[in-house]
Amino acid sequence: MRYNKKIIIAARVMSLLFTPFFLPTLGLLALFSLSYLSLLPFMYKTVVIAIVYFFTILLPTMLIHIYRRHQRWTPKELGQRERRMVPYVLSILSYFTCVYIMKTIHIPHFMSSIVIAALGIQIVCAIVNAWWKISTHTAAIGGVVGALFAFAAIFGFNPIPWLCATIILAGIVGTSRMILRQHSLGEVVAGFVVGVAVGLTILII
Repeated sequence: MRYNKKIIIAARVMSLLFTPFFLPTLGLLALFSLSYLSLLPFMYKTVVIAIVYFFTILLPTMLIHIYRRHQRWTPKELGQRERRMVPYVLSILSYFTCVYIMKTIHIPHFMSSIVIAALGIQIVCAIVNAWWKISTHTAAIGGVVGALFAFAAIFGFNPIPWLCATIILAGIVGTSRMILRQHSLGEVVAGFVVGVAVGLTILII
């Protein structure tokens, strides 16, 4: 099926904006906005988010970009299942470093657990990738859904509006990945299910 050029551009923009790496930062922003943690000092919240942003978005993105340029691959060529393992390893190491630093400077566990959940999702997706090209984009959004369920149970807030918005976003991003022919419907749905299951399990524990 051929798509209109504008639709393809919109799909690329959605894939770029909602990369798999946004989960920890978005989770912390939700935690700092929806729970009593909103009472924490602004500077403290800023430092925590800056650390998480650097190690879970900026650093892995830069490392994967350098690796792709070194291999002289296009982004689409890097998306082939056999070529995704090194990017997985780079992102897992970045996330692990983030968790280590957060533990070292004694950031509370329920904050670092967001990064641990994202790390768990990355590890599961990397393992599955050995046989099947699961969607890490929808896995990340599934992780947000799992986190919302967990935080609603722990902190006692109503997650319905956020859940509706996140599920709609998951549909848009998943559709974008299929339009760009990066994933099948099964890979998109499987990624979302893995994200919800792993994110909810780790955060509840």
